Amino acid sequence: MDRLLAFVGLDSNRLILGNPLADWLFAMGLGLLSFATLVIVRYQLASRTRRFAGRDLPRGLALLLTLLRRTHVLPLLALSLAAGAKYLDLSTRAEKLTTGFITVVVALQAGIWASAALRFALEEHSAHSPDRGSQTTVTIAQFVANIVIWSLVLLLALDNLGFQVKTLLAGLGIGGIAVALALQSVLGDVFASVSIALDKPFLVGDPLMLESGYVGTVEAIGIKSTRLRSIGGEQIVVPNAEFVKARIRNFGRIAERRSVFRFGLAQKTRAGDLAAVPELVRAAVGAQTNTRFERAHFVAIGSHALEFEVAFVVASADHVRFLDVQQAVNLAITAELERRGIELAPPPLLR
Repeated sequence: MDRLLAFVGLDSNRLILGNPLADWLFAMGLGLLSFATLVIVRYQLASRTRRFAGRDLPRGLALLLTLLRRTHVLPLLALSLAAGAKYLDLSTRAEKLTTGFITVVVALQAGIWASAALRFALEEHSAHSPDRGSQTTVTIAQFVANIVIWSLVLLLALDNLGFQVKTLLAGLGIGGIAVALALQSVLGDVFASVSIALDKPFLVGDPLMLESGYVGTVEAIGIKSTRLRSIGGEQIVVPNAEFVKARIRNFGRIAERRSVFRFGLAQKTRAGDLAAVPELVRAAVGAQTNTRFERAHFVAIGSHALEFEVAFVVASADHVRFLDVQQAVNLAITAELERRGIELAPPPLLR
């Protein structure tokens, strides 16, 4: 090294910032060699990981490949700089600046890795979960976790850049109260979204009826609001805080639907015909598939009609299927009453 420097007319013992020129060149060479080696290794590993695209890999290996793909060049440069700086006798200020830069860059990379690892874990959970609301949970959990991760990275970076983090946090605590008061409704919606994700009172695709009168099917659950698609086709955007406070009728959790209705017969109907009505109703319900007959009773002798009450269950959550069965049962009862010559009670206006 000394001969080479002498050949080009440079003095290897010349001091630059307290270090001989030869040491600077050696440190630069070591740093460049380290950086080139790390970049080549990263490129080779990244190119090899493409072979595993679409394959079902063990979770540990899949996570490692995910983190490798999220590794950036700047942290490799910082590590190379740290390797070269070990061979130099730097001043306190220069060493502090170098250490601060390296720490900040590594912290940024660590934040990227933490965010990627968390997303990987949440998506793995979502992929193996039969719950339709798992994707909503992933989105909201990722949002909250990213706020925590990058807040910690920011604090670490500020601390290494010489800021008084404790004083800053104290100031932010006072200012945070004012911000929280100003953004009370927004923060309320954000915390409500976390509550919805954890408690799962409804999922995407569930038809809902809110206490406020809104009716629609859940299209998306966001950080601040939930979007419903109404029966009329328009989109209804409802703040998440309203869902937490309101009573909700979730028709998506219906496993089966129950029909209870009454009908009246003319007062001149004979007792024998009245006794036969429950059985003909049972037969009308039993003729339909996926139904369960519960009861049919002569419940009241009204001033203008002899009233029967019927209850049966349709083993389906589909509302259209329920209406089809109800219609078929009503038609069958009406047809059987006509065949037996039993008259329905006339409407009140015609009595």
